[in-house]
Amino acid sequence: MKTVVITGSSRGFGFCLAREFRRIGCNVVLSAVNEENLRKAEAALKNVGPGDAKVVRTVCDVTDSDALQRLWDLAKETFGAVDIWVNNAGVNSPDKPVWELTEKEIGFLLDTDLKGTVYGSKVAFAGMKEQGFGQIYNVEGYGSNDAMMTGLTLYGTSKRAVTYFTRSLAKESRDLTGGRILVCRLTPGIMITDFLHTANGGSTRIELPEKTRKVYNILGDRPETIAEYAAPRMLANTKNDTRIIWLTNRRVFGRFLTAGFRKRDFFA
Repeated sequence: MKTVVITGSSRGFGFCLAREFRRIGCNVVLSAVNEENLRKAEAALKNVGPGDAKVVRTVCDVTDSDALQRLWDLAKETFGAVDIWVNNAGVNSPDKPVWELTEKEIGFLLDTDLKGTVYGSKVAFAGMKEQGFGQIYNVEGYGSNDAMMTGLTLYGTSKRAVTYFTRSLAKESRDLTGGRILVCRLTPGIMITDFLHTANGGSTRIELPEKTRKVYNILGDRPETIAEYAAPRMLANTKNDTRIIWLTNRRVFGRFLTAGFRKRDFFA
């Protein structure tokens, strides 16, 4: 039975991924910064999937490498090994240009989205190297493909860095371990969650322009839809430096081609 650790998994995409892995029959370790949300997530997953699979939870701040090490240790002690580690935790940027961002806002986003991914990958890779196997998945986002938008410069910068970091770490795995540790990217596309409307960890509200809403209605999807697609492919993957992508160019083309006939409104 496989064991999956997911950071930022008390709600949103992380929770949907956890639920899908549970449905498939995996042990799941939930982690997030909010204890109450974690309790609710654990309760919601208790009866999902086969009875012999288990779910455990722990508070973990991904900006703290010691906390991430404790997360690894909990998973290893509880289940004996970690098969998949997903660095999913992240925060959005306030919708304003870089020169209006405060030092605190800049630090919070980079610490969470970029350094949190680096710390999580470091801890997971070291543990997987010791156990001799495992997969690490880092979540890409807006900016990973060099796309640019006013108001998303900092967020896009962090995600572009995550992409470079992940591919380079995959090369390190190939060069130094023969690729025994699979370092891969998960590209979910536009997910319709509270993440789109909030920044600074949920403390700041973002009002989306009408033009942006129209694009999201065409290209966006619920996180559970993307999780159903991604989870089995992550489990089946056997190649290093793999990219599991939901919003492919073909899917984008098809969405715009049929937009006049497929009316969707996620913001009604």
